[in-house]
Amino acid sequence: MKVTRRGMLAGAAAVGAAGVIGRPASAETPGKPKERRTPVEFTWFGTHAWQIRCGEHVVLTDPWLTRFHTGTFTPEGADPKTKLVIDKTVIDKHLGKADAILVHHGHYDHLSDVPYVAAKTQATVLGTQTHVNLLKAMRTQADLLSPVRGGEYLVFDGFTVEVYPSLHSCGGKRHTYAYPGYHQDAVPPRPRVIEDLVEGGTLAYVITIGGLRILSLSTANFDPHALRDLQVDVVLVAPGGEPGVTDRLLETIKPVPTALATHWDDFDKPLAEPGVPWTDLTPLRTSVEKTGARFVLLDLLQKISL
Repeated sequence: MKVTRRGMLAGAAAVGAAGVIGRPASAETPGKPKERRTPVEFTWFGTHAWQIRCGEHVVLTDPWLTRFHTGTFTPEGADPKTKLVIDKTVIDKHLGKADAILVHHGHYDHLSDVPYVAAKTQATVLGTQTHVNLLKAMRTQADLLSPVRGGEYLVFDGFTVEVYPSLHSCGGKRHTYAYPGYHQDAVPPRPRVIEDLVEGGTLAYVITIGGLRILSLSTANFDPHALRDLQVDVVLVAPGGEPGVTDRLLETIKPVPTALATHWDDFDKPLAEPGVPWTDLTPLRTSVEKTGARFVLLDLLQKISL
């Protein structure tokens, strides 16, 4: 179902300058004094590319800004032989400092720009062994790469990162997803086309920064055993996947005040133009709001402070 941006936003109760839809979060829990903390700024660059900033500390998730044409959301689907390219100009325009880059899975719309962003920022790059091997094959500086697999608790200057095993969304009659595979044992030949960037395992991360706990999920799917009763303040949620997956997610973790929509845009469209949904976002919004959480929808390049 094709949904225009106008149709997606029609009927919203309120749309703020940052694209926030729905009821405001309560400032404090009844009977509990409001805790003072440093505001955390979220900037969305489409797909699952987020900049999370608190003061001088910056975390990037799956920073893919180049957005080359693939045909992913056409009836024919993506051309697996689409060449990988990096637009350094658009990256330089929007990204500067970073302390950590969190790779959630290895697909082209998550990993392609990481080699250049890592070199530019000298940030620590976290990902599975497959992601690390793919990045080495793409000539990424080896001493920036840190393989993780879930269970790690990592302390950085100004924030912490907890790593959790996760799952990629699947769909269709056979419950599959594009470009599965691993390169755990050796560095592969240099990736040239999008099918060379295999999923390589999927991770979730909890970033604690400025007193805020953020669960970052790059697809609609998740590992319920890993996230059982997890307590966070913000969750990044994506549409798609099997029916009811967001309902199951929000039943698995403890009640969360705020959900930010992620990976909802047709990423063949330019970054400088308004985002175009690749699917109807109503089910995602409904799943979030029926739990009492606030649903936040940012457009491309928009920011919000929480």
